[in-house]
Amino acid sequence: MSTLFSVPPCMKLKIDNESLAEEFFENSFLMGIVSPVKDYLFTWHVNQKLGYNFRINNSLEIQLRKKNRNYFFSVYEFKEPSSTTFHLLYNNQHDGEYLLPEFKHLDFLWLIKGDELEIENTKTLIQSVRLIPSVQLVNEMTNEKIKNKQHLIL
Repeated sequence: MSTLFSVPPCMKLKIDNESLAEEFFENSFLMGIVSPVKDYLFTWHVNQKLGYNFRINNSLEIQLRKKNRNYFFSVYEFKEPSSTTFHLLYNNQHDGEYLLPEFKHLDFLWLIKGDELEIENTKTLIQSVRLIPSVQLVNEMTNEKIKNKQHLIL
């Protein structure tokens, strides 16, 4: 039997998570949000108050296995019309576990990716999110401070 690619049995292939994360977070903006409400209610407020159209995308749901249990973290998605920019809203908590355990105080993570990201727009967005009822805190995050950034990569 012939194969196009074979790996010697003594050689292990390893995924370079650091390069993968670096590429994923290129042209992106991330903010952490404290809002102790259910994800669907928070998303509804974002859609109503800020004019977005976030929808849950079950195919993007993140599954982590911890303590011999599976935990599922929902992801909502919004693509800006006529643009390459898209938004992902991650639920950081599920049944007492966290997508990013180093940020247990955050309820949601909002990632914006796109070639046309403008700093002024992100500052305005942070101010707008702060006006949503139930939002207690919004802060810009840098991916360098995130230990488990591979959990956000889709």
